[in-house]
Amino acid sequence: MQWTSILAIYFLFFVFCAFVLLPFGVRTHDEAGVEKVPGQADSAPVEFRAGRLVMRAAILSAVVTTVYVLNYINGWITVDDLIFWGPSFEN
Repeated sequence: MQWTSILAIYFLFFVFCAFVLLPFGVRTHDEAGVEKVPGQADSAPVEFRAGRLVMRAAILSAVVTTVYVLNYINGWITVDDLIFWGPSFEN
């Protein structure tokens, strides 16, 4: 596998992990006991920590990409392992 492919896969996993991690650790104004601004949504976070989100997504996507590349190299899980129903191609 080329390094550019690994970089593209890492980027895809990074974006996915960022969206998955987005709701974790968020506190609303009601939970923090802080006054809301008029017209503010009830679900708006008290403080958005983009740096923390990026760091967590970078670490998680690095782990997931490493596992993906190792699986690609070693062939631990193949396409044939993912067929749970349907016709069997074994003789």
